[in-house]
Amino acid sequence: MNPPPSLIGMDDSPAPDRGRLRFTGFKFDRTRAGACQSEVTLAWTDGRTVTGRSAGQSSPLGDYRIAAEAAMNAIDGFVTGVLRFELIGVKAIKAFDANVVIVSIHAHKEGEVAKLLGCVLAESDPIRGAALAVLNATNRLIGNTIATR
Repeated sequence: MNPPPSLIGMDDSPAPDRGRLRFTGFKFDRTRAGACQSEVTLAWTDGRTVTGRSAGQSSPLGDYRIAAEAAMNAIDGFVTGVLRFELIGVKAIKAFDANVVIVSIHAHKEGEVAKLLGCVLAESDPIRGAALAVLNATNRLIGNTIATR
């Protein structure tokens, strides 16, 4: 049996002096041929921006994954060499009479792995919600890691 994953220095206390990536742009397009592409733009507190893109075959669940991968690619462009994130899965569920999108992510840092979970209430745009859920899952770890570099 595997030991529980470490928390990789996760600190749940509020840290107002530590930055967070902000979700500043989202695009999602489908073609008539059944392909889709997504683009996510994130901004750091100092004004730096990163954009991630992903494309693939459109499907009811595949669209969520493409949007989440675009967010992951944007984040990877920001934390390259410091952290590595791996998208495990994306689910859209109905909970408490609301539509929720949940992502599962593994964070890799210095040989350790942490399991992260992000979710978003996604009533109006669940595909955009998949990208936001990625940011919700990773932002605290990113902020804490960048602040302590």
